[in-house]
Amino acid sequence: MNIIFVLVPIAIMMALLGLIGFFWTFRSGQYEDPKGDAMRILDDHKRDGP
Repeated sequence: MNIIFVLVPIAIMMALLGLIGFFWTFRSGQYEDPKGDAMRILDDHKRDGP
């Protein structure tokens, strides 16, 4: 029964970290152009250079 007092706060902290990470990526603009990324992966043209 004592393990619940350890695991519940750890689970809550991990959930909060995931939520903070999601909002951080949202504010930094990583979800701005999802269609452009989808089309870029289908582009088969070879680019010059590395």
